[in-house]
Amino acid sequence: MRIASFNINGIKARLPRLLEWLQETRPTVACLQEIKSQDENFPAEEFEKIGYKAIWHGQKSFNGVAILADGVEPVEVQRGLPGDPEDEQARYLEADVNGVRVVCIYLPNGNPQPGPKFDYKLAWMERLRARMGVLWDAEIPTAVVGDYNVIPTDRDVWAVKAMESDALMQPESRDAYMRLLADGWTDAIATHNPRGGVWTYWDYQAGAWPKDHGFRIDHLLLTPELADRLVATGVDKEHRGREKASDHAPVWIEIRDA
Repeated sequence: MRIASFNINGIKARLPRLLEWLQETRPTVACLQEIKSQDENFPAEEFEKIGYKAIWHGQKSFNGVAILADGVEPVEVQRGLPGDPEDEQARYLEADVNGVRVVCIYLPNGNPQPGPKFDYKLAWMERLRARMGVLWDAEIPTAVVGDYNVIPTDRDVWAVKAMESDALMQPESRDAYMRLLADGWTDAIATHNPRGGVWTYWDYQAGAWPKDHGFRIDHLLLTPELADRLVATGVDKEHRGREKASDHAPVWIEIRDA
């Protein structure tokens, strides 16, 4: 079973590249972030043509997440992150697929920091930890995947100085992420790449892609039940270099059947 995550940065603008990636790599589950689409405009029929069923949580012009599954309907469990009834941003979607709980997240960026956007980011991360604790206690095989907007360590960025003032690398952001790992969740990409140097994002500006000036902010966190079944991880880096590509590359894991 291959579970993938892809911040598509606008599903309408990137639909040809997204369909191309799905057909070339054929993940069992694909979690999408930043679809930037209202619910009624989500192109579900385009995915059905190539065999994927979808659920989605959209928002006009911003945010938005979706879960696609190959040949089966994702069974929705939770839409929106619990803990703040006034939070209307479309950043969280949870579903069951083939006996695995798949959680798709688009964690707030937090810039500029300090300020209300950074405060919202940290509060969102606390709510995420609480929800992940519920899933952990239920002993459900779970993968929480998506754009976390956190560079976990200095090994996960091309140049520490270039990002040191960014919300993605602040001590508070990193501490919140590390608390998830301390709770027992496994960072799949880091587990298979302990020396770091794996990027999932390259900015459109300043020639970041041709210079390979990237960093890792797209993560797949696993419960022990899934971590024990982990056999491979990867980044489909080549797709970042295609015409009209997202600024993120898809990331994925493969797990053995239970």
